[in-house]
Amino acid sequence: MPGVLYQLVVVFAICALSSGSIAVASVFDATDAFLVCLVDAGVPPRLLQTPASPSYSALLLSSVRNLRYVTPGTPRPLAIVAAAEPAHAQAAVRCGRRHGVRVRARSGGHDYEGLSYASLDPRERFAVLDLAALRDVRVDSARAEAWAGSGATLGEVYYAVAAASRVLAFPAGICPTVGVGGHLSGGGFGTLMRRYGLAADNVIDAVLVDADGRLLNRTTMGEDLFWAIRGGGGESFGVVLSWKLRLVRVPETVTVFTVRRSISQSATDLLTKWQAIASALPRDLILRVVVQNQHAQFEALFLGRCSRLLDHMRAHFPDLGVTQPDCEEISWIQSAVYFAFYSSSKPLELLLDRSGETRRYIKAKSDFVQEPIPRHVWESTWSWLEKPEAGLLILDPYGGRMGSISPSATPFPHRKGNLYNMQYYSYWFENGTAALEKRMSWARGLYEQMEPYVSKNPRTGYVNYRDLDLGTNELEDNNNVTSYAKAKIWGEKYFKGNFERLAAVKAMVDPDDFFRNEQSIPPLPAAKGWSSI
Repeated sequence: MPGVLYQLVVVFAICALSSGSIAVASVFDATDAFLVCLVDAGVPPRLLQTPASPSYSALLLSSVRNLRYVTPGTPRPLAIVAAAEPAHAQAAVRCGRRHGVRVRARSGGHDYEGLSYASLDPRERFAVLDLAALRDVRVDSARAEAWAGSGATLGEVYYAVAAASRVLAFPAGICPTVGVGGHLSGGGFGTLMRRYGLAADNVIDAVLVDADGRLLNRTTMGEDLFWAIRGGGGESFGVVLSWKLRLVRVPETVTVFTVRRSISQSATDLLTKWQAIASALPRDLILRVVVQNQHAQFEALFLGRCSRLLDHMRAHFPDLGVTQPDCEEISWIQSAVYFAFYSSSKPLELLLDRSGETRRYIKAKSDFVQEPIPRHVWESTWSWLEKPEAGLLILDPYGGRMGSISPSATPFPHRKGNLYNMQYYSYWFENGTAALEKRMSWARGLYEQMEPYVSKNPRTGYVNYRDLDLGTNELEDNNNVTSYAKAKIWGEKYFKGNFERLAAVKAMVDPDDFFRNEQSIPPLPAAKGWSSI
């Protein structure tokens, strides 16, 4: 072993042991070289964890949301780098490339298939770059803009925006523990999407570490890469550290309601009618549905007062029977609490709780619906929902602003022509193969039943509802990059015609395919070319 390198190992071991965070193997291997490289680049040893470290498991599990990917036998990262500043992320990428260790970035840990912290391939040598500490949210209310670190949660963003202004908001998802980084890089929809579009539609700048370890912003990364990270999955192109957000106007008072209808209260007819109504409602109103057990729960947010909301409901959906007592007039930030916790009276500080919901086992799938599903199909769906292993369906209507944005404006193509997104969500708490097989079979079985009634050629899905059933990557036979032909199978289901452009951007910014996972964008083969790159 060269003398200088040996001295680095000794110094690293002393630092590590004194910090109590890393146990260094006695045999110097590529993993040790990666860790030494990080320390040599200025990453404090206390921010590094290996499987031999006392705090490794706690840090790994700190933002894991899906227990399916922490079971024994799941390949784990050889190290976790808890970045505290951009230079730490740059070092992780540079050292990873130098020593053959791939980097998977994790912001909130909500990836349904665990791809930000786990691998399906036991041969994969990877480290997790944990961005939880990069969570600053800085709001400029005068300019209606904010910078948010990828490690911030949606709840932290909402709380900071509301603290700065009662009439500003950010259009993103309902779950407050979802990380900004993953949410925005996949598109990100929520209760304001019919008025203001996706979260990604309202990103105006970003700071990213590319495959060479350079720190880039919108100007230096160029418009093609900036396009790709706003809906194409940031993990394929680099590590996005922070996002500049365009904030949107909301009234000081908004109105919400939740109306629950059982089968005996005409839930089947209401669901059938809702499909044609919800996407045609005024864009200041969203009416989503959660279908569970033998009930359909209609949940609304209206950017205005109750009296005006009731006028809309009487005009467009009188059969639902919404009345004044159903309405609650609150502030926008209270509506964020309302949809997350089904109560507007709970403290706003709940939005800052990063631990959030109880961890569970999860399997989710998704569809886009373009024609109303016939009544008889909904009638038969109730039998699926009464099974002991049943999960739930979540229906989020489109239309409004979503229908006026070009499918190629961002990688998220599901715009005009889609009535709603349907999520099949199965969750459970009991461990074991029997429970897993039952719950997974429920989601897959209902998904299969719905095939004739959803989008076709391809049957599409939402990338933030990650689903490895759609396909996984394979390496090309002749080199160490992801096969474009294999990835296209699942890629066009998420991105439709935008998939080829995403692959072209990948070939431009990461031709060696350093940033990859089971569903990362592959480099476009040179023979195919791409005219706009």
